[in-house]
Amino acid sequence: MEKQTLTFRANRKQVRELDRLAQALDRDRSYLLNEAVEQYLSVHEYHLRQIKEGLAQARAGKLLDYEEVKAGWKKRLAK
Repeated sequence: MEKQTLTFRANRKQVRELDRLAQALDRDRSYLLNEAVEQYLSVHEYHLRQIKEGLAQARAGKLLDYEEVKAGWKKRLAK
């Protein structure tokens, strides 16, 4: 995969922590930042898919009654 340079600003504390972690893991900043971006994108892509799926279900009339959901969670939390 072709790499592209990306520049952004971070506060000094974040940079120090990034450098500390990079040293502890014997990695460089670039590696850790790529890992962080990959995880961030993965989580947000997952959330967007779930939202789209929920909206499609709602449009199709596949809705749950609030009181049923509440009762189900109350039962789960009581365990």
